[in-house]
Amino acid sequence: MTDMRPSQRMRDLGVVQQGAAILTEQARAFDLPAERDEAERVVDELFAAMDRIGQVHPFAKGMGLAAPQIGISRAAAVVQPPGDAPSIVLLNPRITESCKETDEHYEGCLSFFDVRGLVPRPLTINVETTAQSGETVTTVYERGLARLIHHEIDHLGGLLYTARMNVGVTPIPVEQYRQTGQAWAYERS
Repeated sequence: MTDMRPSQRMRDLGVVQQGAAILTEQARAFDLPAERDEAERVVDELFAAMDRIGQVHPFAKGMGLAAPQIGISRAAAVVQPPGDAPSIVLLNPRITESCKETDEHYEGCLSFFDVRGLVPRPLTINVETTAQSGETVTTVYERGLARLIHHEIDHLGGLLYTARMNVGVTPIPVEQYRQTGQAWAYERS
């Protein structure tokens, strides 16, 4: 038996793969609280998929999954920060502010998991989401968590991380990536 490619493993776990139209489309926002039941159903499906994926691959840097990645074109994503921090549910997320200071780290994507790409992102972002009650909530995310959240919000806008990479930079095969199992490193400020 040959080892299965990471992208094939993700496909088998129900993750939509690069090339599918849904990954390049704007996800439809929820009308909350009117669509509360639908939002809860989508979030439950995201958590079930994350559970399946987490059983076959460890994520030291944390993990995120956007609804389009499981074939649902709705503006929902979930992020599991590294460690034991509680999961973050994002409904209708929108970045309202980002700092000018950026850094570059390698990112992976479950929708094309055979490569990793060096992606510049802001160190701090303000994100506005809609609670299931319909209220608007703004949260500030920093460093690695800002990177994870930004990556998932991009998915909801139909953008893959390769679109954020600097000109001339291309993803590397996962076999060349040397930081698996390690958290992103940031200088203490």
